[in-house]
Amino acid sequence: MNIDMIRAAASRLDGHARRTPLLNSPFLDEMAGRRLWIKPECLQHTGSFKFRGGWSAVSALEPETRARGVIAFSSGNHAQGVALAAQAHGVPAVIVMPSDCPAMKIDNTRAYGAEVVLYDRVRESREEIGATLSEERGLTLIRPYDEPQVIAGQGTCGLEIAEDANRLGIKDADVIVCCGGGGLTSGIALAFEADAPTLRVRPAEPEGFDDVARSLRSGGIERNNHLSGSICDAIVSPQPGDITWPILHRLAGPGLVISDDEALQAMGHAFSRLKVVAEPGGAAALAAALFRADEINGEDVIVTISGGNVDPAMFARALETLA
Repeated sequence: MNIDMIRAAASRLDGHARRTPLLNSPFLDEMAGRRLWIKPECLQHTGSFKFRGGWSAVSALEPETRARGVIAFSSGNHAQGVALAAQAHGVPAVIVMPSDCPAMKIDNTRAYGAEVVLYDRVRESREEIGATLSEERGLTLIRPYDEPQVIAGQGTCGLEIAEDANRLGIKDADVIVCCGGGGLTSGIALAFEADAPTLRVRPAEPEGFDDVARSLRSGGIERNNHLSGSICDAIVSPQPGDITWPILHRLAGPGLVISDDEALQAMGHAFSRLKVVAEPGGAAALAAALFRADEINGEDVIVTISGGNVDPAMFARALETLA
């Protein structure tokens, strides 16, 4: 992984991905105790930053390989990103999804033309299912985070943050990133290393699923004891990736851990103050900035809202926190 791959992905994404802005609200500034800047990747195609990685990976394949089709495993956002990218390239896609992920994500993935294969994330291995189907059908497996071209695509988000931060005069800031397996976090970190070395990436994770934060503390890969049980389903993963972990170990600052209730509150504030819709996992970084202010230094903090694919019932719970 290197900056050249990220710049090449940015070139392939040009004209296809949306460039999302940095948003600001004086109300949220006051809550955070500093200037708070929000990168709303929930406004990206498919409602998540994952479109960047999906397009990057599909577009990088050799035409003959791509024509045979692709397969991915995902709780929903990577699924939709790969499905839309495959549909746009006119190739088949098979997506392996946990049966307990939000129905909206399953329905949207099918709407993008993909074949969805459901599995039990507690009793079955998505990696094994994906590998078997890939071999049987000749499909190219596109992993959700431990895939160089996926990381390169996610890193384009970091290129945009670096450019906008420079334009706004933001220096020496923590950039908090919603973190599952670490594809977005590591991609942004690599972009900053090249273009904005004074910006520091920090992962945000839900309580009980803070494998990256614990890994950063111990210096070695730590695994989560459970693979379900948080409403932040989009960022629940078994452990940091083999590719993402060395990047995070080298470049990331200490992790920040938030509760499910804090994620819901952050979703409510994002809607109330910015009219932005976030899903629970996508609001983890904002929750960290609002409720872990004593663990952050500097006059500015930047956060990603990484996704907005939330079921109406869950979003209603978030709005209830404003009452």
